[in-house]
Amino acid sequence: MMTAERLAHAIDILVDRVGRATSWLALGLALIMGTNVLLRYGFSIGSIWMQELEWHIMVPICVFGMSYALLQGEHVRVDVLFQYFSGKTKHLIDVITAILGMLLCVLVIKLCIPYVYQSWSINEGTANPGGIDYRYIVKGLIPLGFALYFLQSLSEAIKSYIAYRRA
Repeated sequence: MMTAERLAHAIDILVDRVGRATSWLALGLALIMGTNVLLRYGFSIGSIWMQELEWHIMVPICVFGMSYALLQGEHVRVDVLFQYFSGKTKHLIDVITAILGMLLCVLVIKLCIPYVYQSWSINEGTANPGGIDYRYIVKGLIPLGFALYFLQSLSEAIKSYIAYRRA
């Protein structure tokens, strides 16, 4: 069992580092959005490139942030019901939901690989004049984000199973 605990710990460290690094993008996004608003409403200057940059920055925040939220326990849970369960039942529910999360990740990755492959094969860019090319890179983050979420769900399943066995 010690090996599983070490694996869960290693995954937690990875997700924590990726999440902390990704969180800095939120500051950049806020600055870019503030600049866009100031330019648009203060000076009547608009930039398609800057608007698309917002989208490009939002993608890693979302796809990597979901794993970090799970690690930190900031995900959505129906605590109204959960609070009344025994500790052992809570751990069992956590194991089941982690497994379901992993299955969802596998499904999303399986479904998005052709989508991402097509985007990479044509070097997909923007359809907007003056926009940002390299949209295929942003789309490539989708399976990576769900792979990271799969790993964090695996870590949660391991930790919850160990807690279930000890309860």
